[in-house]
Amino acid sequence: MMKHLLSGAAVGALVLLSPLSGAARADFDDARTKHVLLISIDGMHALDFANCVSGGYCPNLAKLSQTGLTYDKATTPIPSDSFPGLTALVTGATPRTTGAYYDVSYDRALSPPAKTTPYGIVGGPGLCPSVIGTQIGNDEEIDIDYTKLDAGGGIDPGYLPRDPKNACAPVYPHQFIRVNTMFEVVKAAGGYTAWSDKHQSYELTKGKSGAGVDDFFAPEINSIPVNLAGILTRGPLKCDVLPDQTTVSSSNAWTDSFANVQCYDAIKVQAILNEIDGFNHDGMKATKVPAVFGMNFQAVSVGQKLHEKTISVTGGYKDATGAPSAALLGQIQFVDRSIGAMIAELQAKNLLNTTTFIITAKHGQSPIDPKSVLRIPADDATKKAPSDIVGAANVAQALEDDVSLLWLNNGGAANVATAVAALQANRATVGADGGEIFYGQSLKTLFADPAVDPRVPNIIVQPKTGVVYTGGTKKIAEHGGFAHDDTNVMMLVSNPSLKAKTLHTPVATMQVAPTVLALLGLNPQALEGVRTEGTEVLPELNYGRSEH
Repeated sequence: MMKHLLSGAAVGALVLLSPLSGAARADFDDARTKHVLLISIDGMHALDFANCVSGGYCPNLAKLSQTGLTYDKATTPIPSDSFPGLTALVTGATPRTTGAYYDVSYDRALSPPAKTTPYGIVGGPGLCPSVIGTQIGNDEEIDIDYTKLDAGGGIDPGYLPRDPKNACAPVYPHQFIRVNTMFEVVKAAGGYTAWSDKHQSYELTKGKSGAGVDDFFAPEINSIPVNLAGILTRGPLKCDVLPDQTTVSSSNAWTDSFANVQCYDAIKVQAILNEIDGFNHDGMKATKVPAVFGMNFQAVSVGQKLHEKTISVTGGYKDATGAPSAALLGQIQFVDRSIGAMIAELQAKNLLNTTTFIITAKHGQSPIDPKSVLRIPADDATKKAPSDIVGAANVAQALEDDVSLLWLNNGGAANVATAVAALQANRATVGADGGEIFYGQSLKTLFADPAVDPRVPNIIVQPKTGVVYTGGTKKIAEHGGFAHDDTNVMMLVSNPSLKAKTLHTPVATMQVAPTVLALLGLNPQALEGVRTEGTEVLPELNYGRSEH
């Protein structure tokens, strides 16, 4: 039966290199796996997965693990932000190759947008090509209207950076990424593709061609929460009237509430169910079941990070063993029920045996141990963020969550050295005692040379585990940094033909993209990022093809 996603009112008014193309097309129909369903449970650590399986509170994930490979040493790229995290999942490459260091970043080779963004990236019609170097906002600030669930209809090109070498044309997120994506490869081989995520900027999945995803859907996570008439949910969740009415004002977003963010995720869950049924994401158009599709969940990330003051509930963990608080437990159980609905729908459509689940996370969350949280300066007014030490006049862009990325107005060696000296003299003040400061050769080794690559920060400060740069007390954790809690995420590959096994071999989330292609019988070498970085498929999976 066709399911409808939302009423209109509820929403708010490749090109492959030719030597590879033939081989990719020839193998597509021979793959044992006909469909890959990729799920990112943002924030979900390997520890969370181990605890929920052993603790019995995620029966559907546990069931998938009984016919799957669990990789408990999976790591995300660094910085561990959603933007580079998703980019790695779909390209098979790290920021060194993709150029995606964070959703909000800086590019020394691009020009400012045609108009100033809602978050203050200064723009103007005459600033290209006269100004070279600009802040980049690949987040909700490039939406036509980020206060609306449908983002006002998409991306406003006036908020995008412009390319002074291309007649000052706006640079969309899919153009910002320097390599192609797995969606482009699958589509070029004749497969239908779909992806659902939290911002319009995640149209980066479409790849350099801009056409890799047939059905892209991105309800805005930072929009003002609204009642969701028409959302079909499994279990007790009801969203016709949002369950948490304390966080539905114009100052709120879906991430301000443990309960309401579940309703937000339910929109995308319903999209997946519609796609399993052979329709597009809103259930209004008959298409076909995608060869590769998926979504991200926000519920667990919110459960890990949020202190919801309006109802006096705090998420996160009870202790360093990763025992979830009651709030976080509820978020994990919601995600598990949602995945159970996907399993049931695949089974009902006789698609379960030919569908392989890959369940992982774009990023983790730090810290797990609640005793190690130190919010700077919220918990200690004597402490400061690194950008405050370096000084606003010297900083072109600062991105500070549980890591600090600094792009300087003057990236010369002498100026960088002066800034680093100030940071070294104030290590305790910025929470870097026990942490690291990367610059110069250490930064080149980690990423690339800022003097050569216009997107690499000049300085990165990785504070000690537990530090979060914030002036408020709503957050009890954050991501973006290099710590174990930021980067060690769950990784499960499941299909009824697989035998259960846990592998302790270190793997990376960027191995997902070539693995998806190999499972579908396509050539992983069709991915430019895979060729550049030598990314391998995940180990011990059967990549054989069906017999005819």
